[in-house]
Amino acid sequence: MKEGNIILDRSFDFAVRIVKLQHYLTERRCEKVIVRQLLKSGTSIGANVREAVRGQSRVDFVAKMNIALKEASESEYWLELLHATDYLTDQEYDSIYSDCKAITKMLMKIVKTTKDTL
Repeated sequence: MKEGNIILDRSFDFAVRIVKLQHYLTERRCEKVIVRQLLKSGTSIGANVREAVRGQSRVDFVAKMNIALKEASESEYWLELLHATDYLTDQEYDSIYSDCKAITKMLMKIVKTTKDTL
């Protein structure tokens, strides 16, 4: 990927990690519904960021980035739930959750900054 856009790169790398985590948890016969929800929300972040970057207008950009932000928040929830139910160790959780939080913070800043300039 590596287009030189930090949020594009980070969200893509996060999606790759989510796909690998889904594969790992599925092999461990983890709760399938939760893992599927995490796969959907975690990979949707990058898809919406990419759509936003190629959006038709600034309003479209903000709308897509808001969707990405919602998906990041949902991903945080599923990761927290997997950790609380012992499907993720502390180390596994800390590693991927910190990436998700960083993306969430970046998206919040992007949305706020862009809204302020509309």
